[in-house]
Amino acid sequence: MPKHETTRKVSHSPDEMFSLVADVESYPQFLPMCEGLSVRSRRERDGITVLVADMTVGYKAIRETFTSQVVLKPAESLIDVKYLDGPFKYLVNQWRFDPIDDGGTEIHFFIDYEFKSRMLGALMGAMFDRAFRMFAEAFEKRADVVFGPVRRNAL
Repeated sequence: MPKHETTRKVSHSPDEMFSLVADVESYPQFLPMCEGLSVRSRRERDGITVLVADMTVGYKAIRETFTSQVVLKPAESLIDVKYLDGPFKYLVNQWRFDPIDDGGTEIHFFIDYEFKSRMLGALMGAMFDRAFRMFAEAFEKRADVVFGPVRRNAL
């Protein structure tokens, strides 16, 4: 039943931020606790891409892999993630990228989840909660690496 929602303003464009979050194969390079990610399937229809991906997360000696369906909707600047299989009872995640006046983006990040096992929840719950809280920041730092730091003219 942990839930986290945050809104962050970043200097990068909505298209840049969308493409960064949509590039799930790169997550192990920069995302906290993400040790591996493989895409099982990818299909496109009417401008929407649907991925099924396995993500392995770990903390100390504990490793868990879970499967999610990721729906990329670039026309809506929206990414929806739906849990399919693994150690959770449920997991829902959504990213929305809204343009702001200075050319940057307001990122809306939401995640809600619960582990199937109370023991696993007790062992990993606090770390997952901390990692999910760091996700938006990790993506912002990654954007600076991929697209370069954005310098805006001061008024």
